[in-house]
Amino acid sequence: MHVRIVRGAVRSAVLAAAVTGTLTWAPAATAQSPEPEPSATTTPSETAAPATGSVTLTKKDPAGDLLAGASFLILDTVGQEAGRGTTDAQGKLTFPGLAPGVYRLKETASGNPRYDVVADQDVIVTPGATARLTITDPFKPAQVLLKANDDKSGKLLPGSTVNIGTGDTTLLTLTTGPKGTATGRLPLSSRETEFWVRQIKAPAGYDLYKPSKTLTAGPGATATVTVANTKTATKPDPTDKPTDKPTNTPSTPADTPLDGTSGVGAKPTPVASGTPGDSTTTVPVVDATSDETAPNDSAGSLAHTGADATPWILGGAALLLAGGIGAVTAARRRTDTEPEPEPEPEPDETTSAD
Repeated sequence: MHVRIVRGAVRSAVLAAAVTGTLTWAPAATAQSPEPEPSATTTPSETAAPATGSVTLTKKDPAGDLLAGASFLILDTVGQEAGRGTTDAQGKLTFPGLAPGVYRLKETASGNPRYDVVADQDVIVTPGATARLTITDPFKPAQVLLKANDDKSGKLLPGSTVNIGTGDTTLLTLTTGPKGTATGRLPLSSRETEFWVRQIKAPAGYDLYKPSKTLTAGPGATATVTVANTKTATKPDPTDKPTDKPTNTPSTPADTPLDGTSGVGAKPTPVASGTPGDSTTTVPVVDATSDETAPNDSAGSLAHTGADATPWILGGAALLLAGGIGAVTAARRRTDTEPEPEPEPEPDETTSAD
């Protein structure tokens, strides 16, 4: 097919030449590559580097003061160290020339015993930009030592529970152990903080310490607080209560002689009735030795004297008076009810003469 095309082309040329009257053979043109123009040679080391970024941080404390001397380390995504440094007097530190990517920032030392280090954090680096961070180191908590003791002997007491806090917030609760002490960590928000201390449970056998104490603590320091308790007063036994009744046996009015003779075993005194010639009626006198009226005098006991015996004397006298009046009244009634004796018959004079 190519031959036919060539032949057709030749015929066309011959016909064209016949028309013009001339025939010219031109050699076939060959394609040649142009000569390269001279240019500057390049080397691999002069290849343009990709854009990098950086990280700049500022170190402060909770009060806003700049902190110098804090040490930091920055790691790449595979955990390789990409830079390290320490904050200057203005609390600043910069990690330059970091390839774009995610890095891990780690604080290795706070540079001050009053501060704690912060937790690790991720940082994103972008080309041609600087990532700026502010790092705030917290205050180290204060160490609290609690002691509970006896306010008299100073003996340490277990089982004492206290709350420690500020304002309306309780920050720490401690309970003394078998040795009478307890320890804990108290978080701080300033270089020196004042806290209240309240006992909410007293040791066994002791009263609760009700006043509120204060405690001042600083970062990283140890503060000691002591709560002194008073022993609970023992309540007296109800059976040991004093009594107002006399313990000694009082003397009785019956011991006093009624008619000049001894009161014990005294005989009744005759009382005459109101009518002449009537038979004599005796009034009984209460026996002072009976069990119902006289107490049992123990051998060797002394008679109870003083104001306490007055009620007994008055009561006995009233009793004797009432008994005598009753006896007289009864005797008079019996006399009135008894029939008069009939007169005896006079002797017959006639019979006597005989």
